[in-house]
Amino acid sequence: MTTDALSFTLNGQTVTCEAKGMALDLLREEFGLNGPKYGCGMGQCGACTVLVDGEVARSCVLRARRLQGRSILTLEGLAGPEGLHPVQSAFVEKQGAQCGYCLNGMVMTAVALLERDAEVSRDDIRQALRDNLCRCGTHQEILDAVEQAARVMLAKAEQAA
Repeated sequence: MTTDALSFTLNGQTVTCEAKGMALDLLREEFGLNGPKYGCGMGQCGACTVLVDGEVARSCVLRARRLQGRSILTLEGLAGPEGLHPVQSAFVEKQGAQCGYCLNGMVMTAVALLERDAEVSRDDIRQALRDNLCRCGTHQEILDAVEQAARVMLAKAEQAA
């Protein structure tokens, strides 16, 4: 197996490492990030979701070398100096998590959706989250949380305008 130097932006910081294996393994083992989880190992459950240049990506099936020059955002990178991201806050307030299996994928997918356009319907949210497997059945709470986050983000955008 050949390895190469790899440089990319991870949660706002430029990092360099060896390009080997899958992105999920790199993020968890090299950088100690626990947000993206190993679920199915086939990119089907969403537990390993990260954002690559703002787009949803399944890190368990993404080769680490594909991160070169890209911007990667994980669950750990969402909160800022002003506190939790609106999606994170809404998940807490609406109790959108139980077992935690789907939490990373649901939050990261919701962030990608709402960063593109926070003016979404419940059906838009369902469609965006459809490929994230939830084992414990908090679907209503998750939908409520994303709707609340959308309202908060729209209000912030209106205030900034």
